[in-house]
Amino acid sequence: MDPSKRVARRRGKPFGNATRGTTNPNRLRRVDRWLAGPQAWRLRGESHPLVIDLGYGGAPTTAVELYSRIHAVCPSAHVTGIEMEPERVRIAKPLEHEGLDFCVGGFEIPVPGRPSMVRAFNVLRQYDEADVQLIWLTVCSRLAPQGIFVDGTCDEIGRRSTWVALDGTGPLSLTISLRFGGFTLPSDIAERLPKALIHHNVPGEKIHDFLQALDTYWLAGAPLAPFGNRQRWLNMCQKMYDAGWPVVRSPSRWRLGELTVDWAAVAPVQATALMPEAVLTSS
Repeated sequence: MDPSKRVARRRGKPFGNATRGTTNPNRLRRVDRWLAGPQAWRLRGESHPLVIDLGYGGAPTTAVELYSRIHAVCPSAHVTGIEMEPERVRIAKPLEHEGLDFCVGGFEIPVPGRPSMVRAFNVLRQYDEADVQLIWLTVCSRLAPQGIFVDGTCDEIGRRSTWVALDGTGPLSLTISLRFGGFTLPSDIAERLPKALIHHNVPGEKIHDFLQALDTYWLAGAPLAPFGNRQRWLNMCQKMYDAGWPVVRSPSRWRLGELTVDWAAVAPVQATALMPEAVLTSS
């Protein structure tokens, strides 16, 4: 591997490499409603919980939207947008107000306190897979005791989205979220898998088995198509649960086109274990 392409970690400098920085309004609505929904309990352990939008891009849109959505469920939360490019931060500064600010930084998260939530979307996909473990470890070492780090990817307008959730113990789950009518088969999400999984969607890997199982139950539910894609999706999710897949049984989330599965069920087989216990316990 070309060393010039490896993630940069220079003393006194932000940890990471500058990314393309493109984004669109409302692109991250799917992960935001997950953070502000079933994960909102993580904000209740702090009087003023800190939420980080890590690598928000060329425009501060996603950080402003994150503030709005988090503030609706936790008015005392503070949101900080972090970017490596000083010019991007300069552009965002006029939008600062109580509860929202911006600063220059990288995966080291150079802010006081420990965040309850860190969201990095469409960031790690621009790195090499070999860098993922170190980045995950670095970010998770900064989390509050009940904090969560979300490493995700989505398409340009947010119709197809996936994310890995991690805490101080390592990866917890994979969530996929699709807009009904925006896919032919559930496995269409494969092109938007997080960096830790996207190259493992091949026979013999767990993520491949998971996506194939989704397709199987989706196709088997074709008779439900006249009742709409939502009913067909609900049926698929229930069949996955009944078949023993460790998916979160939450019909209210399923109705949104969302499905969460334990990380162990999709973790790479042909790869070095991510976030080894020996490292985590010493961090």
